[in-house]
Amino acid sequence: MNIQIYGKAKCFDTKKAERYFKERKIKYQFIDLAKFGMSKGEYNNILRAIGNFDDLLDKSSKAYEASFIEYLASKEAKEEKLLENQTIFKTPIVRNGKQATVGYQPDVWKTWE
Repeated sequence: MNIQIYGKAKCFDTKKAERYFKERKIKYQFIDLAKFGMSKGEYNNILRAIGNFDDLLDKSSKAYEASFIEYLASKEAKEEKLLENQTIFKTPIVRNGKQATVGYQPDVWKTWE
């Protein structure tokens, strides 16, 4: 199992995800989206696993409102804006190889063990 947690340092759900894996003694790698971000290739792999672009957006965040991403016409323009300002991502994004989840989803993570 190769777990990667993409999140924000101050995100409560990200901290819960980290605690979930720590309690089970499962090694993981934490990537702070605000500091390090996500590459286009990683983004494409996660999008393939999730299937829906809108599931990756945190529509309740201040960054989402400030970005005006909802008013962009094309999906490509929205993706470009998302990769420019990665604090718009809904977190945590937990990735295990070709599988990924968005948000706190311990029921799915149990199936990975």
